[in-house]
Amino acid sequence: MHPVSYLPEEWKERLAARGDRPFRAQQIFKWIHARGVLDPEKMSDLGESLRAWLKEEGVATVAETATVHRSSDATRKVLLRMADQATIETVLIPANKGTETDADLAAGGDDEEEVETDLSSLRPGSGERVTQCISTQVGCAMGCVFCASGVAGLKRHLGAHEIVAQVILGRRALERGEELRNIVLMGMGEPLHNYAETARALRLLTHPMGMNLSPRRITVSTSGLVPEIERLGRDFAGQIGLAVSLHAADDETRTRLMPINRKYPLGELLAALRAYPLPKRRRIFIEYTLVAGKNDDLSEAKRLATLLRGLPVKINLIPMNPIEASSLGAPAMDRVYAFQQLLIDRGYTCFVRKRRGDDVAAACGQLALLGAKPKVRVDRN
Repeated sequence: MHPVSYLPEEWKERLAARGDRPFRAQQIFKWIHARGVLDPEKMSDLGESLRAWLKEEGVATVAETATVHRSSDATRKVLLRMADQATIETVLIPANKGTETDADLAAGGDDEEEVETDLSSLRPGSGERVTQCISTQVGCAMGCVFCASGVAGLKRHLGAHEIVAQVILGRRALERGEELRNIVLMGMGEPLHNYAETARALRLLTHPMGMNLSPRRITVSTSGLVPEIERLGRDFAGQIGLAVSLHAADDETRTRLMPINRKYPLGELLAALRAYPLPKRRRIFIEYTLVAGKNDDLSEAKRLATLLRGLPVKINLIPMNPIEASSLGAPAMDRVYAFQQLLIDRGYTCFVRKRRGDDVAAACGQLALLGAKPKVRVDRN
């Protein structure tokens, strides 16, 4: 395990073995996770021998910012290079004044005044809220036809230290007056396919001696890995927000769009969602990418309304963003709004996702491996 992934009690065990006092564990953990310092030489209240030992243990910079692409709407796509030269992307999404981003809706709960917002350690100043979309894998194994992350396949999982490093670097990239408010695991990869490292990263991000992020401000998105949805609910008592990439209301259509449906069909997935231990007044966030001619007919909207009946959900409609590996695309906006209106008329809270960062390929489904070539073209009948 990388030392940046250690929890305070694990640091305490390591330090005890070399005869150090237990309070040093908290000091080290705070330097790394509250202050974002990964160079032991800058940990000024630690002795020289302890700093040297931390270097030997491997405490060092985990990732470096390679490039930053700024969209016309102020969204920033950040390309990060890991120690093994693997590259991933993370996205910083400022909220437009007077609007809510889809990530706000996913992470914010239903009653804003009830959501914990004590993120003082993350604030360079008070002002515009920012959501960070982070990655959990290099590439992706799920193969969804509308998503660029998976067209070259899965290269490797990210460690918890690499997941957390994205937030550390994201904090550094905040501009004057911005406030890091939400974290969404909606970047490259399937978070629950990398469950152990994702769960450890969540514990690190929410630890009171570290960044102290509220679990209610963190959302994990999944394509529908049923056993891991159940495990996430048990391990975090439902406090971590859950977003589910649904994208169809029948198994035949969903399997064409999302191969994972062969393993976990809709019946099993919906049963897991009904069993998820949601706190009072929280809802599951349903993501539905609208692909022209595939799942955008009003008959699909009717099936979706029936499928989700009785579940506490919010629905986010996502007109498909273009990707290089596919000629598929979004339906006309009048069809999008008709789909939305039918769901609203059936009593659902339903939003149409506002495109953010699409001019720098930072929008939903557009994050991809640097220089990766598609294994196959993903247009499917």
